[in-house]
Amino acid sequence: MKSYDWTNWLKPLYQKALQKYRAGHRDPLTLFDAQEIEALASIGATPMELFDYAEDADSVSWETALLIIAVRRDYFLAAQHGVASTRRLSMADFAPKDAEIDGIAWLPRLIGKAQARLHGELPNDLMYCCGGDRRFFTEYDLHPADFLRMVWAVKGEEQRVLAYIRSGERWTTPSHPA
Repeated sequence: MKSYDWTNWLKPLYQKALQKYRAGHRDPLTLFDAQEIEALASIGATPMELFDYAEDADSVSWETALLIIAVRRDYFLAAQHGVASTRRLSMADFAPKDAEIDGIAWLPRLIGKAQARLHGELPNDLMYCCGGDRRFFTEYDLHPADFLRMVWAVKGEEQRVLAYIRSGERWTTPSHPA
């Protein structure tokens, strides 16, 4: 697939997932044909991610999904040099939902999920930008894609993430270490 127009071929795949989900299709592994799965892999994406966005389409807009996918694509191409991780985390690898950092619940879990999303290592049972994540993002006025880029920029360092959240300042153009 060409890099220039990746958003043009991704949107019809999202729409296909959305249409199939609304028609009752619940198996993310059979949403797409082999060529479509290969296209997703070329940007570091998976059928599961598009299934998750289709499933949560009433709460996660196409534009938000696209921005999250774009961050993953950037990380996949810049930091992973287009080579997918062979590692897949399990649910046990993530902080409990009630874990806190300096009194902020959900943050340890969200940082872990963001890092796993960047690396392409989320288990199929876990979605970045799920309902719990969205509550956190709403409470702290953070866009999910911006949070993902920020976690990338600070390499997941909890204290730097905490400082970012506590400051209330929002980056317009964060730097991205490769």
